[in-house]
Amino acid sequence: MPVQTARAPTADAPMLLSETIGSIRVLTLNRPEGRNSLSEGLIAELHAALAKIHDDADVRAVVIAANGAAFCAGHDMKELSARRADADRGRSYFAGIMTACSAMMQAIVQLPKPVVAAVQAIATAAGCQLVASCDLAVASEAATFATPGVDIGLFCSTPMVALSRNVPRKQAMEMLLTGEPISASTARQYGLVNRVVAAGTERNAAIALAQKVALKSAYTVKLGKAAFYRQAEMSLVDAYRYAAEVMTENMMARDAEEGIGAFLEKREPKWQDR
Repeated sequence: MPVQTARAPTADAPMLLSETIGSIRVLTLNRPEGRNSLSEGLIAELHAALAKIHDDADVRAVVIAANGAAFCAGHDMKELSARRADADRGRSYFAGIMTACSAMMQAIVQLPKPVVAAVQAIATAAGCQLVASCDLAVASEAATFATPGVDIGLFCSTPMVALSRNVPRKQAMEMLLTGEPISASTARQYGLVNRVVAAGTERNAAIALAQKVALKSAYTVKLGKAAFYRQAEMSLVDAYRYAAEVMTENMMARDAEEGIGAFLEKREPKWQDR
């Protein structure tokens, strides 16, 4: 994949920028004029970028950032509203775009590498969903988060899926039913973001966090990430049974043998990612 550094957007600039920093791939939403809303094109490009990264052994972690005054304003309402003129009043298109967006969000969860959101500003509706779908999130102290669909008669049902898996029920319902934004510090208290940093430093902080994880065994991270999301949907008994199977499989891996040996010998491990 060509390397493109984050830069000031132009009229013909790509809507998604890609930059490689060591073993970290930084994907930057680049529709600032549209508040980085998730248009059909941006959803497709982000999904395609994740698909390319999936089996790229050189990429050990991903950061999703954004250019402009908003991290992501959710779906592109102008694009959606234009389909009201369709014969079915847009039903088929709406179903397709929601399915495509949901698939892209799931691709983040299913990616065998950690994904860190770098949130510099407001993240609303599907933009808040994007943050919640990432494994980790670093937010600027100037960032805010909201699911304000209820204000325009469109309940944030798909953002609700990711939000309710990050935030306690009462807090999630308050966000969904009132549409009111929460601050970065409140988002951290709720569990929506991991860290809040000074404005303008969130991208570097997210990259630094991704780099910490990138130092670990890629095999172990892949195994652990998949197990984390799978067990979360199970009963307690089933989760422990499944986790024991994963631990057993993990113990048989070369990197576990090396890591435990390095720990006992008080040396740095040499990962082979298997």
